[in-house]
Amino acid sequence: MNKLLHYTFDAILISTVLAGIKRSTGIEPATSKIESTTIRGYVDKYLGFGEWIFDMSVVYFTHSSYFTKKQIRRD
Repeated sequence: MNKLLHYTFDAILISTVLAGIKRSTGIEPATSKIESTTIRGYVDKYLGFGEWIFDMSVVYFTHSSYFTKKQIRRD
């Protein structure tokens, strides 16, 4: 049971990191190259879940007094 929880947490963490990379750089996995429509659908749902977790984390951090937004200067 502990290994299942560990692997589940790892999978969620990886999908959330991929969502953050997509948001900050625009780079995302090329799911269109997956030939099987069933597997592609599962991968898209998995990545979508990571984006949802990322969005909920941003909402939480935005409303938390422990985090502040720092303006980044782009030259």
